[in-house]
Amino acid sequence: MDTVTVQPKWQFSCDLEVDYESDEKALIVRSALAVDKELQPDKVQRRMSISDGKLSVHFEAVEARFLRASFSAFVDVLNLATRTIEEFDPGVDL
Repeated sequence: MDTVTVQPKWQFSCDLEVDYESDEKALIVRSALAVDKELQPDKVQRRMSISDGKLSVHFEAVEARFLRASFSAFVDVLNLATRTIEEFDPGVDL
């Protein structure tokens, strides 16, 4: 009898947490980032949540290279969204 070992689909994961110090700012950033869906949802998943002014993001992927690419692209857009808030809300220090 042959035994087949099944690997879990989502072998690689990563978590990111950014403190915006207010749920409102975190929600603005999450809303801006939520429109960019994963290009390969069968290979990478991303879940975002907000708690106590912090944006938390959990990534899972089938391969490390997909996780790296997704995480890197996400951080680029996250940086842009954060800088935009800083630019257009002068009273905000992030």
